[in-house]
Amino acid sequence: MMTEKFLKRSRRITQVGFILLIFLIPVFDILRYDTATKELFLFGEVWTLGLKEGFYTDHSVTGALHIAVQFFLKAILPWLVILAIFPLAGYIGGRFFCGWLCPEGALFELSDYLTLKLLGRRSLYGKKPNDPELPRANRFIFGMLALLSMIVIPLLGGIALTGYFVAPKTIWHQILTWNFTFGVKAGIIGVSLYILIGSIFVRHVFCKFVCAPGLMQMLFGWVSPVSLRIKMDTSRISECTDCKGCEKACFMNVLPRKNKRDISCVNCGACIAACHKELGEGKGLFSFQRGEKQALPVQEPGGANGERHHPKQKSADGDTARVKA
Repeated sequence: MMTEKFLKRSRRITQVGFILLIFLIPVFDILRYDTATKELFLFGEVWTLGLKEGFYTDHSVTGALHIAVQFFLKAILPWLVILAIFPLAGYIGGRFFCGWLCPEGALFELSDYLTLKLLGRRSLYGKKPNDPELPRANRFIFGMLALLSMIVIPLLGGIALTGYFVAPKTIWHQILTWNFTFGVKAGIIGVSLYILIGSIFVRHVFCKFVCAPGLMQMLFGWVSPVSLRIKMDTSRISECTDCKGCEKACFMNVLPRKNKRDISCVNCGACIAACHKELGEGKGLFSFQRGEKQALPVQEPGGANGERHHPKQKSADGDTARVKA
């Protein structure tokens, strides 16, 4: 059973795990291009096309065919596989990668949380209707945490991503001796500024309108009849208390109860967790499913009396009562 705690804990584990993977990939030469030696490392080995040896050892037609096949397998096919990753991920899982694995998404969520604690809203530019209410106690502590995050996270990100082009041991040697080459200095500063500006001023706007992998997942998830989506159980619509917890939990400003897919939905499951919290563990109205469209949260007008039925709302004494339009 997917409970609120299980969903939140699982997502944080996958996000942190993927960030650690991003940091460790260049350290163990799983994937790294060394600009100094002009060599591509893949799974600990130098990735070569082997074309030079073929040109000099075999001048026959068979040798030329072998070189062509070698070039396709080692130069073209890997790029085709890489380019197919996000479209395939979107076709199967929608924007699941964005909500559960993306390091930038995790950083933007952290920025939202700290801004909520300090200013009472997610955005620096003003409060939105779906901003959740969080207690703003210990603002000094959260202010120090925000300041520390703005210094440490961009620098670590800059070091990690520069390691994909310069050997990580070389980078750390230069840091310890405080003697930087231009390439290392430019890489760390450039990436750090990108992370800092994005996490403070841009955030999820980048996810919606700029991120190429996110847009590919969005497109292929939209046209796919089998992609993962979050749906509402309309057969239990009367149990909805109209608390709007699902809307306030969504950092992408999606309205989960609307009768249409929102291409901004990243399948994070925050609305599922919020509904479990409101109705009780295991009783939430939302769930991960595969299918065509999200379900309608309220019934359309019709019936003998032509009334439109709305979700239950809580009255002042805590009881629920139906509200007619």
